[in-house]
Formats: sequence, structure tokens, C-alpha cells
Amino acid sequence: MPSRTLFGALVRSSSSSPKFDNINSNPHSPATHHSLLPPEYYLHTPPKSRSQESLVSMEALKRHSLVPRHSDKKSPKVHPHKPAKLDMIVESPPLVMYNGPQASTGALFSGQLSLTVIDPEVKLEKFEMQLLAVVSTKRPVVPHCQDCANKTSEIHKWEFLEAPISLKMGDHYFPFSHLLPGHLPATTHGHIASIDYHLEAVAITSTGEKITYSRDLLIKRAIMPGNDKHSIRIFPPTNLTASVTLPPVIHSIGEFPVEMRLSGIITNKEQAQTRWVLRKLNWRIEETQRFTAPVCAKHATKLGGENRGVKNEDVRTVGHAEVKHGWKSDFQEGNIDVQFHASCDMALKPTCDMDSASGMDVKHNLIVEMVVAEEWAPLKKPNQATPTGSARVLRTQFHVILTERAGLGISWDEEQPPMYEDVPASPPTYMEDIDASHLSDDSDGLYHI
Repeated sequence: MPSRTLFGALVRSSSSSPKFDNINSNPHSPATHHSLLPPEYYLHTPPKSRSQESLVSMEALKRHSLVPRHSDKKSPKVHPHKPAKLDMIVESPPLVMYNGPQASTGALFSGQLSLTVIDPEVKLEKFEMQLLAVVSTKRPVVPHCQDCANKTSEIHKWEFLEAPISLKMGDHYFPFSHLLPGHLPATTHGHIASIDYHLEAVAITSTGEKITYSRDLLIKRAIMPGNDKHSIRIFPPTNLTASVTLPPVIHSIGEFPVEMRLSGIITNKEQAQTRWVLRKLNWRIEETQRFTAPVCAKHATKLGGENRGVKNEDVRTVGHAEVKHGWKSDFQEGNIDVQFHASCDMALKPTCDMDSASGMDVKHNLIVEMVVAEEWAPLKKPNQATPTGSARVLRTQFHVILTERAGLGISWDEEQPPMYEDVPASPPTYMEDIDASHLSDDSDGLYHI
């Protein structure tokens, strides 16, 4: 066959050709590139050409351009070296004023200032601390004026040094205490204004360096609960009268009961009677904030002189609900008894009642609205009532006091031990020696049995 003849000729020619013998004996000769044998493979990666190296370098430059040049990590701040540092240890319980400003005995605040000396020795020229009250408003007389928006007053000042003192390395403690007066307003953050208290301590070294420390002070007020309040409201020209029973104080967390009796709902005639029926009841708690924004000395001419201000008022609802059932109507006695629970919405962050000399006061009112409809019914069949089409809306309000919970805490003056002047007189002393010579003989028999 032709194919076998061609293959045999190729085999014979390859075995007898001297050129292929030389190729096999020297595989690294240049003639191998033109032979019919398969190419030689390398165990290692062959070297790159210049074109490939240029492509790799361009790809690296392209990736480098995509990376931001500035890293997100900021360099750490290097704080200047301080020879000492201040800290505070508060020893007194939370500051709570019990009862109203007129009846409160205040709150006792005590603790220690800790001065940690880092250097081998530090000499202090001055060391003092101030208790500051800051009243700020969101509606100043002149916008963007810090003096009109903020007013700072000093309540108390502690001076720990009478003369310069040198302190060695280590911890040094300086005790302090102060009785906060009961008329101070509590820490308040309202929609118009706010009242905050701060402690500012500063120590000045002999080299003029200042070591400072600041701390916010939270002051609360809790009104002790007492007897329930009873109120009566009359709604002319009708004969309806509402008697309401409320708790003395309410709190921002939790519900409080409200009891109400509506009397005078029936008017009897010869053969029929007219009566009022309660259809719906709505209640809401309104918070009223008032603040007199003072004017600074720079802008006093705008209001005609100093010691003047602008009154601001903000009214908002901090809780509301609608009652459509749950009351009891007694047409024989002529009364409607209603009992429901009211509460504040914590999401609205209601502010506790307060009244301060700085011109800020917060009050709360419970407003009750009742929709009553008139019905006509015969005396023989009182259950067959017919609406007359007449209706009225009865609206009344009651002042409620929103305060913090007193809990189990008591005022500082009730938990302190008795003072020296409160200790009663000492017990009587022993009697003086008695001369037994004047005693009768009968008494001697008592000792000789």
C-alpha cells in the first residue's frame, strides 16, 4: 500500500542519514530547532521578554494609582506631658432634693479630689474647685450671641491651698463637702432652656502649667407622695357636676389612676325624664414650659436697658388617649362612674415640674374632655330612651405634679446621727455618803438576822 511504502522509506532514510546521527549526539546544537523531534521543555520558568516586563510594570503602576495615597489611619496625637493628673471620688449618695423648694433641706455632696503626681516632685501654687450652674436657652434675645444664650453663676468654691505646697510622686487626696441648698432647681433639659451643673477643678504649678478636671453634676428633685386630691367641677348651664380623685404626684414612668363621678344627669318631669349619656371621653397631659431669656450687657439697648428679657412659652402634649367604654351609668341615682388610667409617653421625654429664680418653670395639666348626649325617656318605660339630638362637650383640667420617684431614699438630715446639742442631760449622780448614826435601833435589826 502507498502509506506503508512511504513510512518504510522514512524509517530507512532516518536510520541511514548521518545528519540525524549528529543531531542525536549533540542535542544542544542549533540544528535541533529545525529538527522533527519534539521541543525541549524547561523545569524552571523561562525568562520574560522585555515586552512582558513592560506590561507587568504598567499593570503595577495602574494598581498603585487606584490605591488612595493617604491612609485612613490618622497619626496618634501626642499630648503634652503633664506633671500630674486629677480625678474625683464621690462618696455621697445621688443628689436628690426631697419635697418642694420651700420645704426641702437640700442635699449633701461630699467626696475627694485625687491628685496623682507623675513627676518626682511638683510644686502647686494654686488649687481650687468651683461648682457652676449654667442656664442656656435655645431662643436667645440675639441669635448667635453666646452671652445672651448662656449664663453661668458660681454656687460654691473650694480653695484647697492656703500657701504653695510641694508634693512628691504618688497619690494625694483632698476631701471636700458642701450642703446644696434646697431651693436649687433640678437639672433640667427642656425645649426652650436647660439648667446644668458642673464641677471645674484647676491646679496651677510653679511653672505655670494648668492641670484641669471637669465633671457634670446631676441634681434631681422628688416630691414625697401624700393623700389623694379631690376636686369638684361644675358645668353650667347644665346641672352636671364632676367629682375627680387624683394622686398627689405622677411620674414619667408608669400609669396613675383617675376616678371621676358625673352627677346630676337626670331631670324628671311629670311623665318623662331627660338624661345625659356619656358617649366618649378623651384625656391628655399638657406640658407648659416658660422661660424669660435675659439680654447681655452688649445688647441691653435692644430691650431698653439691662435686667430685661423676652418671655418664651412652649406647650406640647406628652400623653393622650381616648376612652370609649368602661364607665357605669346609674339612672336611678343619677350618676356616671368613670375610672381610667393615664400615663406619659416616655418617647417624648417629659420634663419634671420645676420653678426657678432664673426665669424658667415647667408645669403639667391633665385635661379631660367628655362628650355627652341628651336622651328622652318616659317614666313608665325608662329603658325606651330616644335621643333628642342635643349634645355637649364638657372640658376641664387639673394641675398635676410630675416628679422623680423618691424610692426608699430619705433626706440627709434624717439619716445623720444626733448632734451633741440634741443629746439629753446625763443621768443623775450618786447620792452623797449617809451618816447611819441617826438611824434607830430597829433598823440595825435588819442587818443582824
